[in-house]
This record gives sequence, structure tokens and C-alpha cells, in this order.
Amino acid sequence: MAAPADLAPALKARPDADETLNLILSRLDDMKAEDTVTIDLRGKSSITDYMIVTTGRVNRHVGAIAENVAKGLKENGAPAPHIEGLANCDWVLIDSGDVIVHVFRPEVREFYNLEKMWASDKPAAKGR
Repeated sequence: MAAPADLAPALKARPDADETLNLILSRLDDMKAEDTVTIDLRGKSSITDYMIVTTGRVNRHVGAIAENVAKGLKENGAPAPHIEGLANCDWVLIDSGDVIVHVFRPEVREFYNLEKMWASDKPAAKGR
């Protein structure tokens, strides 16, 4: 009889917030996302630990970035993220629980200016 470990060799532990953050930042870099900013929300929000704001050049680039991030999360054992905005790809939100990612077209990012809304006494980190 097979040992329990032999029955499910592909199971992976769910990544923690920092691992998820690093995975997402790596995927964003791979997809040539621009002006990526990480905002540390630990202690400021009960919803998430980190928020990432980044830019894709055009709608297709925004959608490709979002799909690549979602694929990376799935491949690394994270639960499937909740994604909104893929139909238009002006602003796509990827909610992985510990990390929320906003991928914008440049004009849309400038209009909503989420970095300013979440700004605090300490500046947001570029990348990480």
C-alpha cells in the first residue's frame, strides 16, 4: 500500500505573504510591467498585507500581465486569485488575499492615483 505522501506528491504548501509578493514582483518584471510600486499595508488594513500598483503600455499588455500573474500564483500553490477587469483591461485587479495587484493603462493609473490615496508618512517602495 502506498504511503500518504506518495498519493499526493504534487501538493504544495500555500505561500505566505512575502513569498506571494516576491512571486508577483518577479512575474511583473518578466512581463515588462512599468513603474511598479509596492505599498506595505500591514497594520493599516485588515484586508491585505501588500498592494502593488503597476502599469501596462496598452490594454493587451495589461491583460497579459494579469494572466501571467494569475498563472504564476496557481503554479506555486496559491489559491486561484479573484480577478476583475479583464474584459476591458483598462484597470485589472488581482486579489490573491495577502497581496492585491492593480494593473493599469497609463492614463487610468494617472486618473485614479492610488499611490497618493494610500500614501503615508513613509514613501511607497519602488518594486520592493
